Amino acid sequence: MVLAGRSEAFEPLVTPYRQALLGLACRLTGNAEDAKEVAQEALLRAFRHLARYDTSRSFRNWLFGIAANQARDRLRQRRREADLAAAAGRELRPADDPEAGRRAREFRLALERCLSVLGPREREVFILRDLEDLDIKETARALGCSNVSVRVHLSSARRKLRDAIRETCPSLEEGR
Repeated sequence: MVLAGRSEAFEPLVTPYRQALLGLACRLTGNAEDAKEVAQEALLRAFRHLARYDTSRSFRNWLFGIAANQARDRLRQRRREADLAAAAGRELRPADDPEAGRRAREFRLALERCLSVLGPREREVFILRDLEDLDIKETARALGCSNVSVRVHLSSARRKLRDAIRETCPSLEEGR
């Protein structure tokens, strides 16, 4: 219906993705105010360009790709590297063991602090693939690059994060 030009059908289409879209935008920009603007602009662009939507693709991934492009534009516009520390990461599920819970929280905080060591493309790939659970192909489509490029950036991002976490939080190595 929405592809037939019925604007009132757009709202129910995007409602299930609003929270995830805002979370993605927040991780990519590192700041809640920018995230709200990026998410809103992504929704507006999606609505304006619905005629370009390929129905053989996942709507969620298409929308996430638009949001990733918007975030990239926002970061370029502001000429700053966003620190995603405040917004990055899902809650890790600590085991019933309080020590394991403490280590999981410590790891999550270390990850959040260390995301700033990544370049923009590495950060986008890492967030979409490892934090948003898109597969390699979906991540490549969302970012408009090849599967090989995603694998290369993901490998580099994981290595840099591993090294940065080891350097900033050596106590995590002892407990793992």
